[in-house]
Amino acid sequence: MRKNLQFKEILLVGSLLFGLFFGAGNLIFPLELGYGSGGNVLPVSIGFILSAVGLPILGVVSASLTDSDNLFELSRPGGTFFAYAFTIILYLAIGPGFAIPRTATVSFEVGFAGPYNIDKTIGLLVFSVVFFILVLEFSVKRSKLIDTIGKYMTPIFILLLSVLIVFSIIKPMAGLGTGYMQEKYVNNPFAKGIIDGYNTMDAPASLAFAIIIISAVKQLGVKNAKNIAKETLKAGLVCLVAMSIIYGFLAFIGNTSSGILKGENNGAVILSKVSYHYLGKFGYIMLTFIVFLACLKTAIGLVSAASEMFEILLPFRITYKVYCYIFSALSFLVANLGLDTIIKLSLPILLFLYPIAIVLITLSILSIFIGRRELVYKSILLFTAIGSLADLFKNLPLELSTRPIVRTWISISERYLPGAKIGFSWIAPALIGLIIGLILDGILRRNLNKEIR
Repeated sequence: MRKNLQFKEILLVGSLLFGLFFGAGNLIFPLELGYGSGGNVLPVSIGFILSAVGLPILGVVSASLTDSDNLFELSRPGGTFFAYAFTIILYLAIGPGFAIPRTATVSFEVGFAGPYNIDKTIGLLVFSVVFFILVLEFSVKRSKLIDTIGKYMTPIFILLLSVLIVFSIIKPMAGLGTGYMQEKYVNNPFAKGIIDGYNTMDAPASLAFAIIIISAVKQLGVKNAKNIAKETLKAGLVCLVAMSIIYGFLAFIGNTSSGILKGENNGAVILSKVSYHYLGKFGYIMLTFIVFLACLKTAIGLVSAASEMFEILLPFRITYKVYCYIFSALSFLVANLGLDTIIKLSLPILLFLYPIAIVLITLSILSIFIGRRELVYKSILLFTAIGSLADLFKNLPLELSTRPIVRTWISISERYLPGAKIGFSWIAPALIGLIIGLILDGILRRNLNKEIR
């Protein structure tokens, strides 16, 4: 039984992890924040990298450190009901409910509809059929994921993207920090960067992808839990460095693109026009391949992770392969609602799930030192969920967010919860839950010790 991976295997698993995380949204959002943050591009980018890279890597590592093969096992200290509910809701959100359909709609709109003026309704229908046939073809072969994504797709994607990065460094479109700064980045730019990192969905996704990474490490011959955790951490560091560098360069490209763009705040448009600026019509062709590869590999990983988890979690006699068919079909249907509709309906759920995922990751890391104390888990997760409702309510569709009870909840949270106005309404309740949980856990342990004596 092996204790360590070879360096090239660590790079391969790191490449797999990078490929799973880095979808089209990861391309678009750093460009947008770079373009809109003007002279505050550095603190905004640092905040973005912390939440869009640091948290996801910790998520994967936390699962391996706690010897949890999947999200359900990682969530179990919060109670069986919570473990089932959170696992199912999160997988549906990052699966067919939002993230998988988004990979298809974004790759179509950025790589095809924009550059080539293809009809969005019929074009998306035809494109998504082809897209999800490919997703299904690769995802059913789960034993080959490490080669499909780690060995082939990710290196090709990085190579293509590097062409744009090199051009932007050699011949910048404008001076760094000289562009217009959007109002939202004027105050608290670092905090705003952290919130922008939520859009990638990578922290919740990391809890889902952990099952693939741990399986990949085991597949390479490492079986001991401590050794798996160590090798996962090494691969995570490879991914962290690669993603941080690329995010930094994308923010640079977005920031300096103010020299050729005016009034744009859409990352897809920025990417398209920057590609054309440097490479002409060939830039559109390369852009199509970049975005398509970015989306395809992430969609394959998400379908595989969701299928593997549901095969384990639910008592139905449905195989992994059948779940791949089910999730691919559902994602196809949701994708054809269009990108704007998908984002509108799913953003509130995302903002509700994200803080819970952050707290679960943090508790899992701390459990190495303090143990997996159920009362602490249950208390802090409950209070975090209550605090997160304010962010959920604020991002509901207009017809719901303006209702009196919703407005009252939002008003109370902004008045009494520090950070509520900038998207951190959950932090104070989480700390209260932590204190209450520790007190209750301490009382319980003292009573048990008395009974033993």
